[in-house]
Amino acid sequence: MGVSEKASITERGAVLLGDNVACDAFEETRPVRVVTHAHADHMTGLSQSLKKSRNVLMTKATKDLIDAMRGPFYLMAGHVEALDYGQTIAYGDDRITFHKADHILGAAQVMVEDPEGKRIVFTGDFRIDQTPILNSDILVIEATYGSPHCRRKFHRDVQDSLISLVEKALGHGPVCIFGYHGKLQEVMEILHKANVNVPFITPENVFRISKVCEKHGMRLGKLMLSTEKEATELLEKNSPCITFSHMHSKSKVSLDKFRICVSGWEFYSAIRQVDEREYLVALSDHSDFDGLLEYVRLSKPKLVITDNFRVHYGETLAKEIRKHLGISAVAQPKNGLFE
Repeated sequence: MGVSEKASITERGAVLLGDNVACDAFEETRPVRVVTHAHADHMTGLSQSLKKSRNVLMTKATKDLIDAMRGPFYLMAGHVEALDYGQTIAYGDDRITFHKADHILGAAQVMVEDPEGKRIVFTGDFRIDQTPILNSDILVIEATYGSPHCRRKFHRDVQDSLISLVEKALGHGPVCIFGYHGKLQEVMEILHKANVNVPFITPENVFRISKVCEKHGMRLGKLMLSTEKEATELLEKNSPCITFSHMHSKSKVSLDKFRICVSGWEFYSAIRQVDEREYLVALSDHSDFDGLLEYVRLSKPKLVITDNFRVHYGETLAKEIRKHLGISAVAQPKNGLFE
């Protein structure tokens, strides 16, 4: 089997590594399914995998997050095994190892080593800041911000800007923060470490996930369910507090509240005002374009495959890798989800 046949991405988004592993989508020809982290676009076809795959691998934190999201019986439908970072298991002739990815709690990079010693690596989603760079022969890399237009020069200022904005807004009453699972808990931890000591109010779904994050070592501050009497009274009286809600529920929150959306899709400033009482904070859990190129450069692969299923920029990133690094790179699948 040639180098290029050792890894690929299917039309359904399964990242195939070696002879046995399919990551982040179901693939009936592969006995091992890996879930790199607990975001929906990386759990594609998980119900099928639980029924049909011989092994479903994920980190313990990812397992706990999925239990919180989908109920404690969901994963019991299959043979799920939780791996620690650095732990290696053998399947057939392949050796499978998880390594940390700086993204959301529990996120993992996946390395498969074949009998000839070739190292096939899938980064999953990652932020380069605290993600170990894995040497590889074949590298499959995410491409969320894989365009040269997706560059940030202000990332070190984002947390301080967020803290200052929240502290100022709390002087006028409650602050509503919107984001995705994992990112919301990162914001809680940032504010808690900065001694922003007001109640953090969450709906049930965010509360459950936050408790999993605390179980795995995150420190999130004083959490309160939105249904509790004290929480409703704080909001009715416009007392200083912070609500944390999923981005999808943004339209359900009154426009007269001070609102902050945390999103990586901002490349010009750490904070941008979008309405009289609404701000966008550019807090990302993905590497920007320069971070993606830096990972490839340091990993030193012979071939790069960019994930063109989940993002806009797989083709663009592959072209830029060839241009700037002189490394063979292709985007797969050819017709991505957003094209």
